[in-house]
Parts: sequence; structure tokens; C-alpha cells
Amino acid sequence: MAEQTTLPEGVGESADASPGNASGPGARPDAAAGAKPDAAVVRDALGVGIAVGLSGFAFGVTSAGSGLSLLQTCVLSLAVFTGASQFALVGALAAGGNPYTAAAGAFFLGVRNSFYGLRLSQLLALPRALRPFAAQWVIDETTAVTLPQPTRRAARIGFAVTGLTLYVLWNLTTLLGALGAEALGDTDAWGLDAASPAVFLALLAPMLKSTTERVTAAIAVLLVLGLLPVLPAGVPVLLSALAAPAVLFLSGRRKGASRETATTEEDR
Repeated sequence: MAEQTTLPEGVGESADASPGNASGPGARPDAAAGAKPDAAVVRDALGVGIAVGLSGFAFGVTSAGSGLSLLQTCVLSLAVFTGASQFALVGALAAGGNPYTAAAGAFFLGVRNSFYGLRLSQLLALPRALRPFAAQWVIDETTAVTLPQPTRRAARIGFAVTGLTLYVLWNLTTLLGALGAEALGDTDAWGLDAASPAVFLALLAPMLKSTTERVTAAIAVLLVLGLLPVLPAGVPVLLSALAAPAVLFLSGRRKGASRETATTEEDR
């Protein structure tokens, strides 16, 4: 849905290229007039990290209520660290689902992060030694903060601050939620489980600038809503990705037909 986002200059080139050579092939527009101040990037990243990190309370309570131990709940947040997959897993277990089916649904839902990684690996161009650690933070929120940044420097700052803030706060609130599950009661009454998707949608909406992007997003939402009642958790999200090639195919055919019509009129 963000296929038309402009990559910063130098993306995909060697990470070892000198950033100081403004005229060289590795030049980056870090000092360009349109560069975003570091403080603004940090502010936005902290806002997302804190807002979404608080929903770890809801996961901790839900996980404890599903029968998972304190250790199991905390390990899930530390190792998996993708809220939607975690909620899908404990939700399926709470409904009496088979553990293997619940794990499969959570896995499919988490596959989307692999596609995020393909984009972010070019955008961030991190050293090889850091990539395995950064992979743990490739999630919806870090992707949403990183992609719109105008420079590689801003993208790296946004990714790092969002990932660190969210990882620390999510795991801390998971622990507190699991410990205080009985005191907190029903998480639906708090509305914490809605914080993460609400923030992500707020970040995504401004990125849908063209008609093609908006149509793709609308079709993806309709696919998810239509398939959710009949398919396991996670699968509708993956299938919603079919909206992008479908819209691009139809758009290409429409443009082709327009060109043919224009050519026919010229021949006349």
C-alpha cells in the first residue's frame, strides 16, 4: 500500500560509501533542505513507542487469563515481540483451540514482518553485525515510523528509537499486566487492546496519497473483513496482500486501453 514511497537517495548502495562526499555515488541528502530535524524524529518515534507499548498491559492480562504462566507470558513478549501474533495465539488458546493450530495462526500473522524486512533492509542499510538484532524490531510500528522519513539518518533514528522504546515498554507492561491480571479485570473495559491498531492506522493514513493506494487499502480491508470469519487467524491478513497486484493489474489495463483509444483517434 506504500509502493510509491520515494526511497532516500543512496538507498541500495554500499553502506560503506562516504556520506561526506555530496557529489559521490554514496551521497545521502542528510543535510538537504528537506531533511527532518533529529528531535522531531525522536519525538514522533517516542510517541508511537509509548502509545503502543502501554497495550502490553492488555496482552499480559489476556495471556494470564488464557492459562499461560508468568514465565510463558514474558518469554512470548521477549522472543516473539509482535503484538498481533501474540494476541492471536493467546486468544485461540483462551477459546479452547489446539495449541498447534493457535501457533500456526500466530505464525502466519507474523509472516508479514518478513516483507517489511525486505523494504527496511534497503532503506536502513545497516552493518551486517547489527542486522540480526534489528530484525527483532521489524514490526508494524517501526516500519510505519521509518518509511516516511526523508533521509537515511532520520530513518535509522526513527527505527531505533521506536524499536527500543516499544520493546522495553511492551515487555515491562506485559510483566505488570500478568502480575496484576486479577486486579485489572476485563481488558476490553480499558480499551488497551485497541491502542496498537489505532496508532498504526493513524500512521498509515497520511501515506495513502494516491487514488491507487487508497483503493488498494480499501480492497485489503474488505478482504480481511470478508475472510476473517472463515479462515484461521493470520491467513486473511496475508491474503489481503493480493489487493496490491489486483489493483496494479486493473490500473495497467485501464492505462493500456486509454493509450489504444488515443492512438485510434490520432489515426483517424
